[in-house]
Amino acid sequence: MVLSRVTHSIQEIENWDGSGHSRKVMQNEFINPALFVNNRQRLGSLMIPNSLAVVNSNDTPVTNADGSLALPPNSDLFYLSGVQQEQSILLLYPDAMDENHREILFLREPTPLAEIWEGRKLTKERARAETGIKTVEWLSTFPALFHRLMCESEHVYLNSNEHKRATIETETREARFVRDTQTRYPLHHYERLARLLHQIRVVKSDLEIELIRKACQITDDGFRRVLNFVKPGVNEREIEAEFAHEFIRQGGRFAYLPIIGSGRNACVLHYIENSERCAKGELILLDVAASFRNYNSDLTRTIPVSGKFSRRQKAVYKAVLSVLRASIAGLVPGKTVRTWQAEAEQLIERECVNLGLLTLRDIKRQNPDCRAVRKYFMHGLGHPIGLDVHDVGFTTQPMQAGWVMTVEPGIYIPEEKMAVRLENDVLLTENGPVDLMGQIPIEVDEIEALMNR
Repeated sequence: MVLSRVTHSIQEIENWDGSGHSRKVMQNEFINPALFVNNRQRLGSLMIPNSLAVVNSNDTPVTNADGSLALPPNSDLFYLSGVQQEQSILLLYPDAMDENHREILFLREPTPLAEIWEGRKLTKERARAETGIKTVEWLSTFPALFHRLMCESEHVYLNSNEHKRATIETETREARFVRDTQTRYPLHHYERLARLLHQIRVVKSDLEIELIRKACQITDDGFRRVLNFVKPGVNEREIEAEFAHEFIRQGGRFAYLPIIGSGRNACVLHYIENSERCAKGELILLDVAASFRNYNSDLTRTIPVSGKFSRRQKAVYKAVLSVLRASIAGLVPGKTVRTWQAEAEQLIERECVNLGLLTLRDIKRQNPDCRAVRKYFMHGLGHPIGLDVHDVGFTTQPMQAGWVMTVEPGIYIPEEKMAVRLENDVLLTENGPVDLMGQIPIEVDEIEALMNR
């Protein structure tokens, strides 16, 4: 069964059991299951013969006393199944003798008590429809069935968080499963599932790109709402509330903790207090974006509190915008992120000279390992984005068509209590970059006109 759109409603979904019989399964839209079917096929094609792979859901994070936070979906589990329910397990065994064992989803069994306290859980029927997986079992059957399939398989892919910037201080559900499995079955050949998932997740399919486009569109609407709202005296948190209103209204959420920094706060790269009043004459840096169905966007805009840039602010803004345009044009398959970064630093270096921030002497005397421009532009130019804001992928290798990259140059001038950063999300193709945020206001005249409308 091939579905043409990225999401489908209750009237449009067919039960994915091979029968072709239409069945209503849920009230809200969910992602076209063809996405997850394709993702599992891509992974299976890379697995060693006679191997199985297991992916677990994340733990529900706790707070204090008896409190807990919302479950953060395991991006790998979601990528392969669309499931984000607690305690779920996905087992893939492409070469299993019994075809019913080639894809198995294990779920927490719904109970009346859980439904009263926590709401509706996935039924087997609904899970088949949402995931395209025929074999759905309750968690109680996992130990015996897992043992049987481990006895049949030779290689086992286990998962872990291998993002190079990850800080892992708490043992995860996945880590506990890895330890237990290797203890029980010490003679198997173990492989790293993350190596395969990083390879395929970084190249986005058409359905994934459409979900990212939707997140970008919601972000656009939120930004336009804020342009009509900002004026001297508003608090940074009030601006955050305007974004939240628009994102939630459209079925989205914040992709990350919003950064809304006015004046000197904009020079703090990960400023998240969002608690100060915005003063006349200042700039506000807005690093705020929406997530839709777990696919993220990432936007940064810098706007004048008073609705009009000063001459100096406009000069810095146009310098950063020029680098953004050039860096977007420079996103081509075959180039490394390191080369792309170096090109941007050279452009920003030139702009800093024009702005009087650096001199040619500074550049001539600089340490090649610590360029003078790093005083005013000290972070990376961009990163892959998708199910994670800083998405997985081998960024030491040349970029490929299908990558979606953020592009975020900036110039930070603490001594002038000012910073400008601009950021769009861009799809790499063989025919040139496609700016997924090209419709979001960014030109000086456009920003001023919308703020003063």
